[in-house]
Amino acid sequence: MKTKRSAPSPYRAMWLCALFDLPVDDAAARRAYTRFRKVLLRQGFMMLQFSVYARFCGSEQKADLICSRVRDQLPGDGEVRFLMVTDHQFGKMEVYCGKKRARTEEPPRQLLLF
Repeated sequence: MKTKRSAPSPYRAMWLCALFDLPVDDAAARRAYTRFRKVLLRQGFMMLQFSVYARFCGSEQKADLICSRVRDQLPGDGEVRFLMVTDHQFGKMEVYCGKKRARTEEPPRQLLLF
């Protein structure tokens, strides 16, 4: 018997945002910045703006797991903030390109195995 899985609730599904301000004043600092950015991309984050990345997570537990993985590889200098918002709250974000309103990012399509 096939079971149909529904999409996660927009009130339970989370977006994990990483906001950072890292120094890039010398070669070592730029390497640390690049290394941290690659960590975010490997963990599935996408760039919203320079120094603002976000990743969709199906639940708060998944967001906590991803956050702990990234936290283990923080650079030595600079400031990094993590912010979790529900998919519902993320969808209410207003995005503008110039004065024209743009759409917010859509959550990735879920892979259904059954």
